[in-house]
Amino acid sequence: MTLEDALTGISGILVTPFDANDAIQPARLAPIVARCVVAGVDALTVNGNTSEFYALTFTEAERMQAELPPIVAGRAKVVAGIGRSANEAVRLAARAKADGADAVMVHQPPDPFASPRGMTEYVRRVAEAAGLPAVLYLRNSGIGDVAIAALTALPGVIAVKWASTDLMALARAMRAAPGMRFVCGLAEPWAPAMTALGTQGFTSGLINVAPERSVAILRALRAGDMARANALISAVEPFEKLRAEEQNGANVSIVKAALALMGDDVGAARPPAAWPVSPESLARLTDLLAVWQEGRDAA
Repeated sequence: MTLEDALTGISGILVTPFDANDAIQPARLAPIVARCVVAGVDALTVNGNTSEFYALTFTEAERMQAELPPIVAGRAKVVAGIGRSANEAVRLAARAKADGADAVMVHQPPDPFASPRGMTEYVRRVAEAAGLPAVLYLRNSGIGDVAIAALTALPGVIAVKWASTDLMALARAMRAAPGMRFVCGLAEPWAPAMTALGTQGFTSGLINVAPERSVAILRALRAGDMARANALISAVEPFEKLRAEEQNGANVSIVKAALALMGDDVGAARPPAAWPVSPESLARLTDLLAVWQEGRDAA
């Protein structure tokens, strides 16, 4: 499968495993990666938001980037999340190819004073340093159509992961960047609406827990069976609602708690994430996983 094909499928965002002493343990990704490969997940991302990228030290991010490709071992495309200060982002990007990544995903800088043209320069430096295809991860559509057109015109940029709920802005951005691949960056629940506008594929944190469900949703979307896709999404909606609790602070926490319940210990979620998961939410999660295991849902 080509990288371009993989990016129009599922971009799975992997968790970062920690041990009881809060040290990263990349090897604990092995069973998660294996499940994703068997299910048919096309691309796996390290150092994404579900990876707790901003809770990692720079050294930890470097190590995760270096250790994921050998675990994947060519069974899926590997995308390296790149971000932080411009200098740190360039350092990470410069070693991504040697580490074994197939592409880089450039986080939109969270700096409160980031300017549209400053972001264009940021992405230009990262893409140039990487020497790999670059995917833009856009969470704030407020940068405007002119900036999006400039960003997508940069050498090496091959796709945009759109993570804003502003669908009108998405439509304008697609018109401003004709021919550019746009991917739903808000995971399964938003995939039908964005697919209707012309995006291809979607990001997913669910793949850490139940990749076969994400793949089933993708297949339904590709077949144009929106009724099937929505039925499948309704089955994972309780999981996504749990992740959205505490102002989305449970996003990674629920994934890690689910993995622990499945026997895959990947440790805690670091502050400022919500950890431990509240007893009430954990009980609901436990019941949901039991329903999934027994097949007592719409899937």
